[in-house]
Amino acid sequence: MKVVALAGGVGAGKFLRGLVRAAPDADLIAVVNTGDDMDVHGLRVCPDLDSVTYWLGDAFDRERGWGRRDETFRATEELRTFDPDAAWFGLGDLDLATHLFRTRSLSGGMSLSDVTARIARRFGIDATIVPMTEDRVETRLDVVAEGREMDLHFQEYWIRRGARDDVKGIRSEGAERASPAPGVLDAIGAADVVVICPSNPVVSIGPILSVPGVRAAVAERPVVGVSPIVGGRPLAGMADRLMPVVGLEVSAVGAARAYDGLLDAWVIDEEDAGLRARVRDEVGAQVAVTDTVMRDDEVAEHVARTALAALT
Repeated sequence: MKVVALAGGVGAGKFLRGLVRAAPDADLIAVVNTGDDMDVHGLRVCPDLDSVTYWLGDAFDRERGWGRRDETFRATEELRTFDPDAAWFGLGDLDLATHLFRTRSLSGGMSLSDVTARIARRFGIDATIVPMTEDRVETRLDVVAEGREMDLHFQEYWIRRGARDDVKGIRSEGAERASPAPGVLDAIGAADVVVICPSNPVVSIGPILSVPGVRAAVAERPVVGVSPIVGGRPLAGMADRLMPVVGLEVSAVGAARAYDGLLDAWVIDEEDAGLRARVRDEVGAQVAVTDTVMRDDEVAEHVARTALAALT
């Protein structure tokens, strides 16, 4: 079975760990959001690519929810003694090695896809991890802060400013000029199933679908998604602050509506079982209900099995 997963962030990492357990013989390709990517201290940082890699490579920190297990932050802490403002993005010491390798490799002419594959091999990952594009695409937010308008990179909004600003608009800058990374459209076209991971529909999956050709390719395949919203709240992150900006209700229904015209099936949590009819009527997707709070790999595996079964 050939499976393509559209992925971004911690929710995707948890789910993908379950997916490789649920379908160990599947040919899995994870197409990962790069709209969060940015340069920090001259290093190319790819938060979602790294998050998916660390989770699939069993190097994640489940307690903290991001970054690598057994991480230290001595370099960032020392930088803070020189310039607190420069240390707003918490790069761990182990994580620095990933960014150093990526930046050096890119500067030497290696493509982002090849660098990503090299990093995945270092962590012993059998699945294929690819960026959505090798072109620069940035998720940017128009916000109002202290009475003035600002144009912020998503990471500035989320990490540096603690998501405290009033968001007026969200855009994937550069997406209209981008091309899917090599092999992405072919992989989607050959997929037996496309799985939309339980990621933020606005800033994790939205940028992937904004790359020209990707949404149309996905629309031609059987598609199942897992809701990242449980009981009207995101399990992680700030989807509840951003979904209303693009006209989406903060619910399992609203998250499904982000994928209008794509979904054949949608997995929601038991807490949202009462929304089954709305998803079916408003989105036109079949609905599966299960415990989707992936507190461990066993639950994540069950969620993945439920998602794959929802299409049969």
